[in-house]
Amino acid sequence: MTTFDHKDDSVVVIIGSGAGGGTLANELCQKGVSVVLLEAGARQSTETFIQDEWKSFNQLAWLDKRTTSGTWRIARDFPNLPAWICKTVGGTTTHWAGASLRFQEHEFRARTHYGQLKDANLLDWPITLQDLEPYYARAEDKMGVTRTNGIPGLPGNNNFKIMYNGATRLGYKEVSTGHMAINSRARDGRGACVQQGFCFQGCKMGAKWSTLYTEIPKAEKTGKLELRTECHVARIEHDAQGKVTGVVYFDKDGREQRQLARVVCVAGNSIETPRLLLMSASSSFPDGLANSSGQVGRNYLRHTTGSVFAVFDEPVHFYRGTTMAGIVQDEAGHNDKRGFVGGYEMETIALGLPFYAAFFDPGSWGSDFASYMDAYTRTAGLWIVGEDMPRETNRITLNHDEKDQHGLPVPNVHFDDHPNDEAMREHAFKQGIAMYEAAGARKAFRTPPYPSTHNLGTCRMSARPEDGVCNKHGQTHDIANLFISDGSQFTSGATENPTLTIVSLAIRQAEYIADQMQRRQL
Repeated sequence: MTTFDHKDDSVVVIIGSGAGGGTLANELCQKGVSVVLLEAGARQSTETFIQDEWKSFNQLAWLDKRTTSGTWRIARDFPNLPAWICKTVGGTTTHWAGASLRFQEHEFRARTHYGQLKDANLLDWPITLQDLEPYYARAEDKMGVTRTNGIPGLPGNNNFKIMYNGATRLGYKEVSTGHMAINSRARDGRGACVQQGFCFQGCKMGAKWSTLYTEIPKAEKTGKLELRTECHVARIEHDAQGKVTGVVYFDKDGREQRQLARVVCVAGNSIETPRLLLMSASSSFPDGLANSSGQVGRNYLRHTTGSVFAVFDEPVHFYRGTTMAGIVQDEAGHNDKRGFVGGYEMETIALGLPFYAAFFDPGSWGSDFASYMDAYTRTAGLWIVGEDMPRETNRITLNHDEKDQHGLPVPNVHFDDHPNDEAMREHAFKQGIAMYEAAGARKAFRTPPYPSTHNLGTCRMSARPEDGVCNKHGQTHDIANLFISDGSQFTSGATENPTLTIVSLAIRQAEYIADQMQRRQL
């Protein structure tokens, strides 16, 4: 096993091993760059994954203390769980749907395309779809995305067949089992999906792409990666010239360690990434690292979401088969005649009975609630995912009144829906219900958003330093050898599930970092 000395200042330190960090680590190692990958969670495997919702939640989820504020439903019902992400090797790629969709061209130009929207902080990305297309192609091949590279789509389960039936009766035409990073046939040393269902709880087959068993093992084989698990980074340090020099972290025994670095890349998800930059404040950077713009932590995005479920006369068993292999994309484009900017998609979803009850309406009871639980096997479901509007006031800050297990201030997540978000959600709810009614549902009903799974935008890319935190390569404007390597760098949220774009940006960033290191610019 490769190990690097803590005083070795030639290594690239990557914080977080998910879609961004895990991919970046492998890409750099394949180019001969030495990497220390720090992950706050433990290492699991396809053998240790637990196919029981609550036990799996406790095994994989990020359960460190957090606080919440704002008018969003989460602050009321889940104040200590604003986000449903993972603390484990592989990050949230161990517990994700697999939906892998490219952004649309106009979504890289949100400010130009949508215009000035009151109380929204819209900004164009400093890159275009054309810039990212070659990296999308590489990411799709790497991840084994269905309906690309000659890979067939996944089969449709009953949940999808109901969606297809209702959607086509409404006149929708872009309905399929989607572009999924789940093997529909054996590929890249991993088997095909066996359609066993309940597949959010860690894919026991390894059919769904995860950095846990793809990128990280490949990086380890190069001899250029040291993975350190259960290591929680507390701050990033810098020298008198403002260049980052390394990181300080707590190891699994709670001891403070210091790892020197040539380059530091932060990929801790869009809550932990800004939190770490803010905790790294110093006399030279009193407002936090890379925060001369004041934008670190701001413009928090979570996608406009919600769910529609419907009860039918006959059994559906929506939990059998791939959870989210079903999508309606007709509403994904921009059409302001609907009363909002941006677009949304409707994707099949199924929750196990315990989570279904928990997210349905916490604390409720009565005949309606009981009837829905009784009808679980006759239920179909979909999840709405749409582009929410960036707002400066939606932000991650440090709550110095609350401390985590290491004595560090916890992050506070503040969020208020923009009126555009509310209008989009209402339109999507109505269309989802109409779709199920067209398919013959006895009753269709809406449920509000769950704790956030698509956390984006808190260290966004910008062409001008005063507008954001990092440039088009994720390199922070203020500090040349400090990079943002996860969804935090998103300038806007777009409609599509974000993982494919995070992976594509990581591949692109690795090229840039390796080139700059070779040129001695880093």
